[in-house]
Amino acid sequence: MSDLQHITKIDGKMLRSMIIEGSNGLTANKVRIDALNVFPVPDGDTGTNMSLTALAAAREVEKLDTDDVFVVSKAAASGALRGGRGNSGVIFSQLFRGFSKALDGLKSADTSQVAVGLASASKTAYKAVMRPQEGTMLTVARHMAEAAEDASYGTKDMEAFLKEVLEEGRVILKKTPDMLPVLKQAGVVDSGGEGIICFFQGMVEGMHIKNPQLTTASAEPQVQEPNFSALANFSTEEITFGYCTEFFINVQNFSEADEDSFKEYLETMGDSIALVADDEIVKVHVHTDHPGAVMEKSMEIGPLSNLKIENMRFQHHGAITFLDSNENQTAHAVPAEEKEMGIVTISSGAGFKKIFEELGADYIVEGGQTMNPSADDIVSAINKINAKNIVILPNNKNIILAAKQTVHLCEDKNIFVIESKNLPQGISAMINFMPENSVEENVEAMEQALNEVTTGQITYAVRNTTMDGQKVKKGDFIGILGGKIACAHQDVNIAAKELISAIMTDNPGVLTVYLGEDAKEGNEDIENYIKENYEDCELEVVVGGQPIYHYIFAAE
Repeated sequence: MSDLQHITKIDGKMLRSMIIEGSNGLTANKVRIDALNVFPVPDGDTGTNMSLTALAAAREVEKLDTDDVFVVSKAAASGALRGGRGNSGVIFSQLFRGFSKALDGLKSADTSQVAVGLASASKTAYKAVMRPQEGTMLTVARHMAEAAEDASYGTKDMEAFLKEVLEEGRVILKKTPDMLPVLKQAGVVDSGGEGIICFFQGMVEGMHIKNPQLTTASAEPQVQEPNFSALANFSTEEITFGYCTEFFINVQNFSEADEDSFKEYLETMGDSIALVADDEIVKVHVHTDHPGAVMEKSMEIGPLSNLKIENMRFQHHGAITFLDSNENQTAHAVPAEEKEMGIVTISSGAGFKKIFEELGADYIVEGGQTMNPSADDIVSAINKINAKNIVILPNNKNIILAAKQTVHLCEDKNIFVIESKNLPQGISAMINFMPENSVEENVEAMEQALNEVTTGQITYAVRNTTMDGQKVKKGDFIGILGGKIACAHQDVNIAAKELISAIMTDNPGVLTVYLGEDAKEGNEDIENYIKENYEDCELEVVVGGQPIYHYIFAAE
């Protein structure tokens, strides 16, 4: 009989062990979870990102020696928030945040309180996603929360309670292919849901371990302390209001309801809103035509400090600076004078790095497929740029959410995330950046530029599958266009030619071929094919040096 069989409450030390073992469970299964990705490409996606996010949370609680369950949960939430990588990692971090919010003020938690925490975790994660889909990790988390509420009425035994919740999670995970046709087509369950199950299983096992040892990943994120840990919403819509208004409100009891209510008020007064709440302070950023009215309303909540109001119509524009070309240096020296707008871009491959340097990016974060940077990695880059406004180009759909997390991790800068989903889109956005234009004009132009380029990519399949009408074998070269598999073949150049044919149906004027690090043979064959079949199209061939993708094609 387990000596923990009759435990009815989780304290801080037990939660610490559970989070560490949950992280170990994810680390042990990350490769298997990666293999569940719907697309059969080597993108190191869900398992890697969730395990690194859990590792960041575990690193924070590992430092603690306290019986206070809320203190431990808050540290885990803070670590996960800063270490969240990729869409799955960021959503996962919101489960930590929601769980911690529900434990506020508690020294320990019984089954009913843990059930409330799981419900809060699910609710918070759903709020973080603009268009949540059922059949994903969100669905698994929600059903586990609902099972927790039911189980809390029937038992006070914590281990039995958690095992019942875990079993419901496994049941609903098996049903995810029936909810999302793409999962059924690929013959897999949802990878994010599987990640939650692995983490939760580790947590249950962690109840039995007094001094757990953390299993580290190969690349641990370096974290730094942020000033705020709460999630904020930020709008990157076109700015039409004249005054950039920023200040702090000193608070004592600022609830989630208060936060939602005040945010609703700000939405009636302007746009480009960032509202970041911590235990003792709220940071407000809003573009408005009535800063006085906003501040007067804010004083009803608490005293104000660090006020800053700028008339954006009179702002001056700093000169563009370029990166040092030193191979081992990714950032230029901080300029003596603050510039109006700085740019952080995520990129991989020496050729792409050079392109972004020449186009005027201030800082390049190494990352992309198989190595999604965390929000904290991007924050570190932002802090090296002496500019009040920062544009981030993720250049990968799985980095967009992590980029957005920086909005509430950087208190003194205005962050604009241009949702570039691939490297050519990022380049197109950079080409449309004009230093002499205003921040608002540049953000609008860069966002519009994303639609001006069509991107096709050649990579290889890591497993057998049938998808988008294409039968794919492990090792085949596959062409991806518009988020779908357009072709598959054992010969890379045949696959490339089929993909080019699909891209050229819109008769673009320019086609750029970016050669990956593995594209060492057959380039002339591809070039000749394009010249012979599309003689009216201007051809550019560039050494991108990108991993994973043999060729990247950009048509404009």
